Amino acid sequence: MNYISDIVGWVGVVFGVMVTVPQLMKSLSLRSTHGVSLQSYQLLFFMAGCYLVRAIVIGDPVFIVSNLVTLVVTLKMLTLFRQYPEDENAKL
Repeated sequence: MNYISDIVGWVGVVFGVMVTVPQLMKSLSLRSTHGVSLQSYQLLFFMAGCYLVRAIVIGDPVFIVSNLVTLVVTLKMLTLFRQYPEDENAKL
């Protein structure tokens, strides 16, 4: 039963990464953060950081990987907010 739980967990990691990466790719290609919520990414970063600490404490590799990836992608998005301030005239 633990094997099935691990598989489901890793599938969740893949889908969790798929949630954040498309927005990152779009923002990079458009060189714009127009229409993206800075506050959402700040909260996501804080949440993933807290979950990562917890995952390390309990030693769960599924959650360590998923939250580490989420932190990296979210940190990159947060840097894009500084690099590409919101531009009302950006093409979407």
